Amino acid sequence: MATIDPNARWGADGRPDYAGLPSFAALPYTESGEGLAGADVAIVGAPMDELVSDRPGTRYGPRAIRQASASTGRHLDAGIDAFESLRVVDFGDAAVIPADPVASHAAIERIVGEVVDAGAIPLVLGGDHSIAEPDIRACAQRHGPLGLIHFDAHTDTARELWGAELSHGTPMYRLVEQGHVAGERYAQIGLRGYWPGEKEFAWQRERGITELRMREVVERGIADVLTEAIDAVGPGPAFASIDIDVLDPAFAPGTGTPEPGGMTTADLLWACRELAGRLELVGADVVEVLPSASGTDVTAVVGARIAHELLTGIALRRAGRGGA
Repeated sequence: MATIDPNARWGADGRPDYAGLPSFAALPYTESGEGLAGADVAIVGAPMDELVSDRPGTRYGPRAIRQASASTGRHLDAGIDAFESLRVVDFGDAAVIPADPVASHAAIERIVGEVVDAGAIPLVLGGDHSIAEPDIRACAQRHGPLGLIHFDAHTDTARELWGAELSHGTPMYRLVEQGHVAGERYAQIGLRGYWPGEKEFAWQRERGITELRMREVVERGIADVLTEAIDAVGPGPAFASIDIDVLDPAFAPGTGTPEPGGMTTADLLWACRELAGRLELVGADVVEVLPSASGTDVTAVVGARIAHELLTGIALRRAGRGGA
């Protein structure tokens, strides 16, 4: 039997996953600007889903991802512990306002801007994909127009859906039109299904957006497809936006608009680590995790692992060991 000190408390990396309050990976939690001092990366929650077009519930995504996040440790393949190499903090959630998506977007933009102003990389947990507009805009306003790698079954480049310009299907259109994302440095991976239509794809071609459909991932392999996407983004500040529905619903059933025929978890996790090691990431988000829809925690676990792989790739790049 181990000797127990009745006065002992767990440190950030010393408690079981199921014990203590759920910050991401048991990281130090702060809601003050002072807590960001010296941070390399800050986890931020964006718990809103007022702008979905199908099943709601992704407002519970940030909490579920935190609860599912594994404690720290050395990545078996990469040979590095992101939490030893980087100072990462959990900066809490944006002060979203239910039923007021405009105010919620403003709150998300403020908190992400605070992270960037502190010199840290924001890693945002959504929430529906509309949250990409304020979080990418906050980064672009400080770094200039960004390159973007976007994993998704859908392009999210509609001008409007059912007459609404604010939607989880419109953020990428708005970001490109606002000048925050450079179309010629924007690559989409995993597109499939029956939406959008020719109008949206014609708009994309005019702006030089690289479309890499799921068929190409299957036929060419993820390594080849990701290299094309990274080459399209090129040098300079970049953002990664990962919609969990890029995965086949067999791997991530908990999402608002599941689309059969998607990526495997293994391919997506590798790709996230690889792109974070090779690109100058200034921010990232993981969106559309709908924990209540799956009946299990599998989708939240995958969301947490995506975030962990992004952190591992950032750590590899900082250590001079990024991908080729």
